[in-house]
Amino acid sequence: MTNISASEEQKHWNNWIYHRDPQAGDELVQKYMPLVHYHVQRMIASLPKNINHQELISFGLMGLYDALEKFDPSRDLKFDTYASFRIRGAILDGLRKEDWLPRSTREKAKKIEATIEKLEQRYMRTVTAKEVADELGMTEEEVYSVVNEGFFANVLSLHDRPNENEEEDSSLAIRDEQALSPEEIVLKQELYEKLAEVIQQLSEKEQLVISLFYKEELTLTEIGQIMGLSTSRISQIHSKAIFKLRKILEQAF
Repeated sequence: MTNISASEEQKHWNNWIYHRDPQAGDELVQKYMPLVHYHVQRMIASLPKNINHQELISFGLMGLYDALEKFDPSRDLKFDTYASFRIRGAILDGLRKEDWLPRSTREKAKKIEATIEKLEQRYMRTVTAKEVADELGMTEEEVYSVVNEGFFANVLSLHDRPNENEEEDSSLAIRDEQALSPEEIVLKQELYEKLAEVIQQLSEKEQLVISLFYKEELTLTEIGQIMGLSTSRISQIHSKAIFKLRKILEQAF
């Protein structure tokens, strides 16, 4: 973050909060702009390659502006924590509104889904990516890539857009936008248990990559450094793990 003293920052906050001084707002944006870059870098590793990096920064910047407008310093919450949620939310919201998945990829995803269903009915078992690739005349890596992008699209669609007319939580300004019913809680717990069972069927390397990527939120490069493997190799392991998990995730969606 921009290196300014605590007293200077407080002065900017006072001028912004009480007078909406544009210059003070610009100074605060500059100070916290690295937060936008940080979250973009953390998120982009899991996104399809065709998504524009600068576009994500623009979405994140909108989240930062929104955080400045709505932040209440009287609440017991640090601005960088509050802004982080706003930035990530703005990026996700921006991605929802964009038709980022190419038509050709959508068509391939449909063909792969249909082929998987056909082959599973034929062999009466879970099929491999190689079997799907051979059936469609595609490479195994292409199958992994399309499945990953489709997986991301499904995950993204699960996020509910926040209701802008609702007031935020008085204590944290962050809350679950949609409360689950008791039945949904039970079903969600059952899903987690099933996922845990499926994940245990993955290889040790695949389990480790999934854990580090989704639980610890490390980037593929960081995971590669930990495991002593290249980023491309980690990406391949991640893709294969997602392909294996596809069926249970598909049921959840």
